[in-house]
Amino acid sequence: MKILLTKMRKIYRNSRISQKLFLAFSLLIAIPAIVVSFLFIRIQETQLYKDAMATGSSHVSRINEKLRSKMDIIENASSTALTQKSFVDFIHSNMLGDGLRLVKFRQNQFEQMHNIIQSNEMISELSFYVDNPNLYEIWPEIYHYDRFSPQDYWKTLREEGGSAYRIFAFREGEDTLSYYRLVRLQGQQQQLPSIMEIRASHSVFFGDLLEETGGDFFSVVMEGSAPYRYIYNPRHTFSQAAGDKLDEILIHIHGQLNALEQDRPVKVKIDDKTYYAVYRYIALLDAYVVDVASHQALMKGPRSWYALVVVITLSVMLLMMLLVSHTTRRLFRRLDSVLSSMRKVRKGQLDEKIDTGLDEDETGDEIDEVAVTYNKMLDEIKQLMTQVVDKQLIAKNAQLHSLHSQINSHFLYNALEAIRMQAEVQRQPVIADALVSLGSLLRYSMKWNGDTVALGEELANIRSYVQFINFMEGGNVRLTADLPQEVHSYAIPKMCMQPIVENAVHHAAPPGGKLHIQITVWVDNNSTLIIEIFDDGKGVDLETLADLQAVLQGDSDTPIIAGKNGLGLENVHKRLQLHYGKGFGLWIDSVQGSYTCVTIRLPWENVNLGGW
Repeated sequence: MKILLTKMRKIYRNSRISQKLFLAFSLLIAIPAIVVSFLFIRIQETQLYKDAMATGSSHVSRINEKLRSKMDIIENASSTALTQKSFVDFIHSNMLGDGLRLVKFRQNQFEQMHNIIQSNEMISELSFYVDNPNLYEIWPEIYHYDRFSPQDYWKTLREEGGSAYRIFAFREGEDTLSYYRLVRLQGQQQQLPSIMEIRASHSVFFGDLLEETGGDFFSVVMEGSAPYRYIYNPRHTFSQAAGDKLDEILIHIHGQLNALEQDRPVKVKIDDKTYYAVYRYIALLDAYVVDVASHQALMKGPRSWYALVVVITLSVMLLMMLLVSHTTRRLFRRLDSVLSSMRKVRKGQLDEKIDTGLDEDETGDEIDEVAVTYNKMLDEIKQLMTQVVDKQLIAKNAQLHSLHSQINSHFLYNALEAIRMQAEVQRQPVIADALVSLGSLLRYSMKWNGDTVALGEELANIRSYVQFINFMEGGNVRLTADLPQEVHSYAIPKMCMQPIVENAVHHAAPPGGKLHIQITVWVDNNSTLIIEIFDDGKGVDLETLADLQAVLQGDSDTPIIAGKNGLGLENVHKRLQLHYGKGFGLWIDSVQGSYTCVTIRLPWENVNLGGW
C-alpha cells in the first residue's frame, strides 16, 4: 500500500498543471449556472439603463423647450420696451433742465414703460444704465452708467450681437437671471453705449424646475463657465440624500459636459456610488440643463431579485472554492516558495535559490522546471555581474589615466611655448622671475603622488599661475579668494580648479582690460562642498553657453572630444562625475558682457576617491 501511494504521488507530482486543474474544475457543475446568472443580470441592467437614459433625455428636452419659451418672452418684452422711443430719447437728454418736462415724462412715457413691466409677470425689474451726467435718477428703471459693473461689459455685448443672458446677474445675482441689451444711441455727452437690463427671479424663470421634489432624475441648471454655480431645488429627494456630497457630484459632472456631444450620457463615480447625467446646452444662457440620477435609484426596482440571484451565485462559488482549495493547496504551496525566493532576490540576495527536492531521475511538473531554470539563471546573473563590474573598472581607470596625460601635456605645452616666445621678444633678465613661478607650477603639475591635494595647495598653485600669467602676458588679472578655515585642508581632486581659472584668463578678459577672478567656497547643508569661480569678464555668447551646458548635462560615460581650446571644462566635469557620480561636477552660468560663473559641486564627507 505504501509503495502504491508513493507511486501515485509521483504520478500526480509529475502531471502537468493543466491536467490537475482540469480534474478539479471538471467536478464543478455550477459554472454554467454562474455564467448564465451573471449574463442575465448584465442584460437586465443594460436595458434598465437604456430606458432610464431615454426617459431622462426626454425630460431634459422638455425643460429645455420651456426655458427657451421663457427666453422668447423676455426678448419680446425687451423689444417692446425699446419701441418706446420717446422714453429712450428723454433719458438721454437733460432731465435736470425743465421740471415740467420731467413731470410730463413721469405721467406719460415712464408710466407706459412701467405698464410694460407690470404686464409681464416674469419680469421683476427693467432698468436702463445711461452715460448721461444730466440724468435724473429717482426711479429703479433709470440709473447712471457708473452704477453698472463691470463697466466694460458693453464690449462683450457688442461681440455677442448686442445682447446676452446671465443666469446669475451682476447685481444681486445669487437668485436672479438677467438679460442685457445694448441701446445704441449717439449723444453729445454720451461716451459709452447705454445698457438695458431685464431681471427675472430664479423662482419664476426656473419655476417648473424648482417645483419638482421627487422622481429618479434630479434637474439642475449649470452655468457653462463656472462649475461652482448652479440652480436646483434643495428640497428634491436626490439633493437631500446626497447631502454634503452634492457639490462634489455636480462639479465632477460639470467637468465632463461637452456642448458638441450632448447625446452622450455622463457617468461619474464618487466614493463607491455611480451617477449618470443627461444634458442639453443652451447657448444663449451659456448653461447646461442637466438631469442627474444615481445608479442605486435606477436599479432599485429589481434589486431584491438581483440580490437573490447573487446569493445563489455566491453559494455555488463557495462550493466550488471548497472543492478546488484542497486540490490546489499543495500545488500552490510550491509556487509560494518560488515567489518567496524571487522577492528575496529582488532585494539583492542572489544566493536565495529554490529547493526543488527532486531526485536526479525526476523531471517534475512545470513549477519544478521553472525552479530549476531559475536557479541556473541566478548563477549566470552572478557571473555576468562580475564580468560587467570588472570591465567597467578597467574602462574607467584607462579613461582616467588618459585624462591625466592630456591635462599635463596641454598645460606644459602652452606654458613652455609662452615662456619661449616671451624670452625671444623681450631678452631681459627679469624673465628669470617668471621662471620661479613657472617652476612652482611645473613641480605642482608633475608631482602626482596621490589622487588628491588639499584645497589650500590647489589655491596656492592657482595664485602662482595668475602671478606668472600677469608677468608673461603683461595682463592685469586680480585674484581674490574667500573660503572658511576648515576647508583649507579638505582633500579635492588635483587640477580641478586651475583649468577653470586658465579658461577665464584666456577667454574672459577683454583686450587690454582688467579681470577680477573671485573664488568663493562654502559647505551647503553639511553635505556638499560648493566652489564658485566668478570672473567679471566679457562673458560667453548665448550659443556657446548653450553648447557648454548641453555638454555638462550629458552622460558621463560618453567619450571626451577635445575642441580647439583643449579639454577645459568638459575634462574636469567628466573626471568628477566618474568618481563622485552624476550628482556632482561642474555647471556654468554667464551673461555676455557681464560675468561668467563656474560652480564645482563635491561631496563634503568624502573618504576615498579611488584610483585616478
